[in-house]
Amino acid sequence: RRGGTAMERKVLEDAVSYIRGLAERHGRNADWAEQAVREAVNLGAEEALAQNVVDVVADNMDSLMQQIDGRTVKMANGEKTLATANIELTRADPDWRTRLLSVITNPNVAYFLMIIGFYGIIFELSNPGAIFPGVIGAICLILALFAFQVLSVNYAGLALILLGLAFIVGEAFMPSFGILGIGGIVAFVAGSIILMDGSHQEISLPTIGGTALVAAGFILWTVIKFIGLRRKHPVSGSEQIVHERVTALDDFQEDDGYFRGHVRMSGERWNAACKSPVGSGDKLRVTALEGLTVYVEADKAEP
Repeated sequence: RRGGTAMERKVLEDAVSYIRGLAERHGRNADWAEQAVREAVNLGAEEALAQNVVDVVADNMDSLMQQIDGRTVKMANGEKTLATANIELTRADPDWRTRLLSVITNPNVAYFLMIIGFYGIIFELSNPGAIFPGVIGAICLILALFAFQVLSVNYAGLALILLGLAFIVGEAFMPSFGILGIGGIVAFVAGSIILMDGSHQEISLPTIGGTALVAAGFILWTVIKFIGLRRKHPVSGSEQIVHERVTALDDFQEDDGYFRGHVRMSGERWNAACKSPVGSGDKLRVTALEGLTVYVEADKAEP
Protein backbone atom coordinates (compact mmCIF):
# COMPACT_ATOMS: atom_id res chain seq x y z
CA ARG A 1 0.00 0.00 0.00
CA ARG A 2 1.33 3.37 -1.01
CA GLY A 3 -1.55 5.70 -0.10
CA GLY A 4 -4.16 7.24 -2.35
CA THR A 5 -3.12 10.90 -1.98
CA ALA A 6 0.11 12.76 -1.42
CA MET A 7 -0.81 13.37 2.26
CA GLU A 8 -1.63 9.67 2.82
CA ARG A 9 1.68 8.65 1.24
CA LYS A 10 3.61 11.08 3.45
CA VAL A 11 1.94 9.78 6.63
CA LEU A 12 2.39 6.14 5.59
CA GLU A 13 6.07 6.52 4.64
CA ASP A 14 6.74 8.38 7.90
CA ALA A 15 5.21 5.50 9.91
CA VAL A 16 7.19 2.93 7.89
CA SER A 17 10.44 4.83 8.45
CA TYR A 18 9.75 5.09 12.18
CA ILE A 19 8.95 1.38 12.67
CA ARG A 20 11.96 0.24 10.59
CA GLY A 21 14.23 2.46 12.67
CA LEU A 22 12.93 0.93 15.92
CA ALA A 23 13.25 -2.62 14.57
CA GLU A 24 16.81 -2.11 13.30
CA ARG A 25 17.88 -0.44 16.55
CA HIS A 26 16.76 -3.48 18.58
CA GLY A 27 17.87 -6.11 16.09
CA ARG A 28 14.35 -7.12 15.02
CA ASN A 29 12.89 -8.10 11.65
CA ALA A 30 12.56 -4.69 9.95
CA ASP A 31 10.96 -6.11 6.77
CA TRP A 32 8.10 -7.71 8.73
CA ALA A 33 7.66 -4.49 10.73
CA GLU A 34 7.18 -2.61 7.45
CA GLN A 35 4.61 -5.18 6.31
CA ALA A 36 2.76 -4.72 9.62
CA VAL A 37 2.35 -1.03 8.79
CA ARG A 38 1.61 -1.36 5.07
CA GLU A 39 -0.51 -4.52 5.00
CA ALA A 40 -1.64 -4.85 8.67
CA VAL A 41 -0.21 -8.40 8.80
CA ASN A 42 -0.21 -10.32 12.08
CA LEU A 43 1.57 -13.30 13.63
CA GLY A 44 1.09 -15.79 16.44
CA ALA A 45 3.52 -15.96 19.36
CA GLU A 46 5.66 -18.81 18.04
CA GLU A 47 5.72 -17.43 14.48
CA ALA A 48 6.77 -14.02 15.81
CA LEU A 49 9.65 -15.67 17.70
CA ALA A 50 10.71 -17.65 14.61
CA GLN A 51 10.77 -14.52 12.41
CA ASN A 52 12.69 -12.46 14.98
CA VAL A 53 9.79 -10.13 15.65
CA VAL A 54 9.97 -10.74 19.43
CA ASP A 55 12.90 -11.77 21.65
CA VAL A 56 11.30 -14.40 23.89
CA VAL A 57 8.00 -16.13 24.57
CA ALA A 58 7.28 -16.86 28.24
CA ASP A 59 4.40 -18.71 29.90
CA ASN A 60 4.74 -16.90 33.22
CA MET A 61 6.72 -14.22 35.02
CA ASP A 62 9.38 -16.61 36.38
CA SER A 63 10.07 -17.99 32.90
CA LEU A 64 10.36 -14.45 31.54
CA MET A 65 12.88 -13.46 34.22
CA GLN A 66 15.03 -16.51 33.46
CA GLN A 67 15.04 -15.94 29.69
CA ILE A 68 15.92 -12.24 29.74
CA ASP A 69 18.74 -12.69 32.29
CA GLY A 70 22.04 -11.47 30.84
CA ARG A 71 20.52 -9.62 27.92
CA THR A 72 21.76 -6.14 27.06
CA VAL A 73 19.27 -3.34 26.51
CA LYS A 74 19.83 0.15 25.20
CA MET A 75 18.80 2.92 27.59
CA ALA A 76 18.89 6.68 27.26
CA ASN A 77 22.11 6.77 29.33
CA GLY A 78 23.79 3.80 27.66
CA GLU A 79 23.58 0.02 27.52
CA LYS A 80 22.53 -2.00 30.57
CA THR A 81 22.84 -5.72 31.26
CA LEU A 82 19.83 -7.33 32.91
CA ALA A 83 20.38 -9.53 35.97
CA THR A 84 16.99 -11.12 36.58
CA ALA A 85 17.78 -14.80 37.27
CA ASN A 86 17.22 -14.68 41.02
CA ILE A 87 15.30 -11.45 41.26
CA GLU A 88 12.58 -11.26 43.90
CA LEU A 89 9.19 -10.14 42.57
CA THR A 90 7.02 -8.04 44.89
CA ARG A 91 3.39 -7.52 43.99
CA ALA A 92 1.76 -4.29 45.18
CA ASP A 93 -2.00 -4.25 45.58
CA PRO A 94 -3.78 -0.95 44.93
CA ASP A 95 -4.40 1.08 48.07
CA TRP A 96 -7.82 2.33 49.22
CA ARG A 97 -7.38 5.62 47.37
CA THR A 98 -6.73 3.89 44.05
CA ARG A 99 -9.68 1.53 44.59
CA LEU A 100 -11.93 4.49 45.45
CA LEU A 101 -10.86 6.37 42.33
CA SER A 102 -11.50 3.29 40.20
CA VAL A 103 -15.07 3.19 41.51
CA ILE A 104 -15.67 6.91 40.93
CA THR A 105 -14.31 6.75 37.38
CA ASN A 106 -16.72 3.98 36.41
CA PRO A 107 -18.88 5.59 33.68
CA ASN A 108 -22.15 4.50 35.29
CA VAL A 109 -21.10 5.77 38.74
CA ALA A 110 -19.90 9.08 37.29
CA TYR A 111 -23.21 9.37 35.42
CA PHE A 112 -25.25 8.93 38.61
CA LEU A 113 -23.01 11.35 40.53
CA MET A 114 -23.66 14.02 37.90
CA ILE A 115 -27.44 13.53 38.07
CA ILE A 116 -27.51 13.55 41.88
CA GLY A 117 -25.30 16.64 41.93
CA PHE A 118 -27.49 18.51 39.47
CA TYR A 119 -30.74 17.75 41.28
CA GLY A 120 -29.16 18.50 44.66
CA ILE A 121 -28.15 22.00 43.51
CA ILE A 122 -31.60 22.60 41.97
CA PHE A 123 -33.42 21.54 45.17
CA GLU A 124 -31.15 23.75 47.26
CA LEU A 125 -31.83 26.77 45.04
CA SER A 126 -35.58 26.14 45.12
CA ASN A 127 -35.56 25.62 48.92
CA PRO A 128 -32.86 27.95 50.33
CA GLY A 129 -31.65 26.87 53.73
CA ALA A 130 -32.30 23.15 53.27
CA ILE A 131 -28.47 22.70 53.30
CA PHE A 132 -28.41 18.91 52.84
CA PRO A 133 -29.38 18.87 49.11
CA GLY A 134 -26.85 21.60 48.38
CA VAL A 135 -23.99 19.92 50.28
CA ILE A 136 -24.64 16.47 48.80
CA GLY A 137 -25.21 17.91 45.32
CA ALA A 138 -22.00 19.97 45.36
CA ILE A 139 -19.87 17.00 46.49
CA CYS A 140 -21.41 14.65 43.90
CA LEU A 141 -21.04 17.20 41.12
CA ILE A 142 -17.36 17.80 41.87
CA LEU A 143 -16.69 14.04 41.98
CA ALA A 144 -18.51 13.65 38.65
CA LEU A 145 -16.44 16.41 37.06
CA PHE A 146 -13.26 14.70 38.31
CA ALA A 147 -14.41 11.40 36.79
CA PHE A 148 -15.23 13.09 33.49
CA GLN A 149 -11.74 14.59 33.45
CA VAL A 150 -10.26 11.08 33.64
CA LEU A 151 -12.77 9.54 31.21
CA SER A 152 -12.98 10.46 27.55
CA VAL A 153 -16.21 12.48 27.53
CA ASN A 154 -18.11 13.86 24.57
CA TYR A 155 -18.92 17.40 25.67
CA ALA A 156 -21.85 17.63 23.25
CA GLY A 157 -23.41 14.68 25.08
CA LEU A 158 -22.71 16.32 28.45
CA ALA A 159 -24.33 19.55 27.27
CA LEU A 160 -27.41 17.64 26.05
CA ILE A 161 -27.75 15.89 29.42
CA LEU A 162 -27.56 19.16 31.35
CA LEU A 163 -30.01 20.80 28.92
CA GLY A 164 -32.41 17.89 29.29
CA LEU A 165 -32.25 18.00 33.09
CA ALA A 166 -32.84 21.76 32.99
CA PHE A 167 -35.94 21.24 30.81
CA ILE A 168 -37.26 18.54 33.13
CA VAL A 169 -36.85 20.77 36.18
CA GLY A 170 -38.28 23.71 34.23
CA GLU A 171 -41.45 21.69 33.62
CA ALA A 172 -42.11 21.79 37.38
CA PHE A 173 -41.67 25.56 37.66
CA MET A 174 -43.09 26.66 34.29
CA PRO A 175 -45.72 24.05 33.38
CA SER A 176 -45.94 23.68 29.61
CA PHE A 177 -48.24 20.62 29.73
CA GLY A 178 -45.38 18.27 28.83
CA ILE A 179 -43.61 20.13 26.02
CA LEU A 180 -40.56 21.05 28.09
CA GLY A 181 -40.59 17.65 29.80
CA ILE A 182 -40.71 15.61 26.59
CA GLY A 183 -37.98 17.75 25.02
CA GLY A 184 -35.91 17.32 28.17
CA ILE A 185 -36.22 13.52 28.12
CA VAL A 186 -35.25 13.37 24.43
CA ALA A 187 -32.18 15.56 25.04
CA PHE A 188 -31.31 13.61 28.20
CA VAL A 189 -31.43 10.19 26.51
CA ALA A 190 -29.55 11.37 23.40
CA GLY A 191 -26.83 12.98 25.51
CA SER A 192 -26.50 9.89 27.73
CA ILE A 193 -25.99 7.62 24.71
CA ILE A 194 -23.23 9.73 23.16
CA LEU A 195 -21.64 10.84 26.45
CA MET A 196 -18.76 8.33 26.34
CA ASP A 197 -16.76 7.66 23.18
CA GLY A 198 -15.46 4.29 22.02
CA SER A 199 -12.24 4.37 24.08
CA HIS A 200 -14.08 3.69 27.34
CA GLN A 201 -16.92 1.53 28.59
CA GLU A 202 -20.25 2.98 27.55
CA ILE A 203 -22.99 3.82 30.01
CA SER A 204 -25.37 0.92 30.52
CA LEU A 205 -28.52 1.30 28.42
CA PRO A 206 -30.76 -0.06 31.24
CA THR A 207 -29.29 2.66 33.48
CA ILE A 208 -30.17 5.32 30.91
CA GLY A 209 -33.63 3.86 30.39
CA GLY A 210 -34.34 3.60 34.11
CA THR A 211 -33.26 7.17 34.76
CA ALA A 212 -35.34 8.41 31.83
CA LEU A 213 -38.40 6.52 33.12
CA VAL A 214 -38.01 8.10 36.57
CA ALA A 215 -37.79 11.54 34.94
CA ALA A 216 -40.84 10.77 32.78
CA GLY A 217 -42.76 9.70 35.88
CA PHE A 218 -41.81 12.95 37.60
CA ILE A 219 -43.01 14.95 34.60
CA LEU A 220 -46.29 13.00 34.40
CA TRP A 221 -46.92 13.59 38.11
CA THR A 222 -46.18 17.31 37.69
CA VAL A 223 -48.56 17.68 34.73
CA ILE A 224 -51.36 15.79 36.49
CA LYS A 225 -50.81 17.86 39.63
CA PHE A 226 -51.05 21.16 37.78
CA ILE A 227 -54.11 20.06 35.82
CA GLY A 228 -55.77 19.16 39.13
CA LEU A 229 -54.84 22.53 40.60
CA ARG A 230 -56.38 24.36 37.64
CA ARG A 231 -59.70 22.64 38.34
CA LYS A 232 -59.75 23.69 41.99
CA HIS A 233 -61.26 26.95 43.15
CA PRO A 234 -58.93 29.67 44.48
CA VAL A 235 -58.37 29.55 48.24
CA SER A 236 -57.52 33.23 48.81
CA GLY A 237 -58.29 36.69 47.46
CA SER A 238 -61.46 38.00 45.90
CA GLU A 239 -61.65 34.99 43.56
CA GLN A 240 -62.00 32.73 46.60
CA ILE A 241 -65.12 34.59 47.81
CA VAL A 242 -67.07 33.49 44.73
CA HIS A 243 -68.44 29.96 45.44
CA GLU A 244 -68.43 30.62 49.21
CA ARG A 245 -71.39 29.26 51.21
CA VAL A 246 -73.01 31.89 53.46
CA THR A 247 -75.97 32.19 55.88
CA ALA A 248 -78.57 34.96 55.76
CA LEU A 249 -78.65 36.99 59.01
CA ASP A 250 -82.06 38.64 58.37
CA ASP A 251 -84.99 38.76 55.97
CA PHE A 252 -83.92 40.51 52.77
CA GLN A 253 -85.90 43.64 51.76
CA GLU A 254 -86.64 44.49 48.13
CA ASP A 255 -84.74 47.52 46.84
CA ASP A 256 -84.15 48.61 43.21
CA GLY A 257 -84.96 45.21 41.69
CA TYR A 258 -82.91 43.22 44.27
CA PHE A 259 -83.66 41.80 47.70
CA ARG A 260 -80.99 43.20 50.04
CA GLY A 261 -79.87 42.20 53.49
CA HIS A 262 -76.88 40.81 55.39
CA VAL A 263 -75.09 37.47 55.43
CA ARG A 264 -72.41 35.86 57.58
CA MET A 265 -69.35 34.80 55.57
CA SER A 266 -66.15 33.44 57.16
CA GLY A 267 -67.21 34.89 60.52
CA GLU A 268 -67.84 38.36 59.03
CA ARG A 269 -71.02 40.37 58.34
CA TRP A 270 -71.40 41.33 54.67
CA ASN A 271 -73.93 43.29 52.66
CA ALA A 272 -75.75 40.98 50.28
CA ALA A 273 -78.15 41.20 47.35
CA CYS A 274 -80.26 38.50 45.75
CA LYS A 275 -82.75 38.36 42.86
CA SER A 276 -85.17 36.21 44.84
CA PRO A 277 -86.62 36.56 48.35
CA VAL A 278 -84.39 35.38 51.21
CA GLY A 279 -85.36 34.60 54.78
CA SER A 280 -83.24 34.70 57.91
CA GLY A 281 -81.16 31.53 58.27
CA ASP A 282 -81.33 30.56 54.58
CA LYS A 283 -78.21 28.92 53.09
CA LEU A 284 -76.89 30.84 50.11
CA ARG A 285 -74.01 30.70 47.64
CA VAL A 286 -71.96 33.72 46.55
CA THR A 287 -71.98 34.32 42.79
CA ALA A 288 -70.22 37.69 42.49
CA LEU A 289 -68.48 40.40 44.49
CA GLU A 290 -68.84 44.15 43.99
CA GLY A 291 -67.08 46.36 46.51
CA LEU A 292 -68.35 45.34 49.94
CA THR A 293 -71.51 43.71 48.59
CA VAL A 294 -71.80 40.07 47.62
CA TYR A 295 -74.44 38.80 45.21
CA VAL A 296 -75.94 35.52 46.29
CA GLU A 297 -78.39 32.88 45.18
CA ALA A 298 -80.03 29.89 46.81
CA ASP A 299 -77.56 27.11 47.55
CA LYS A 300 -78.92 24.15 45.60
CA ALA A 301 -76.74 21.79 47.62
CA GLU A 302 -78.78 22.66 50.73
CA PRO A 303 -82.37 21.34 51.23
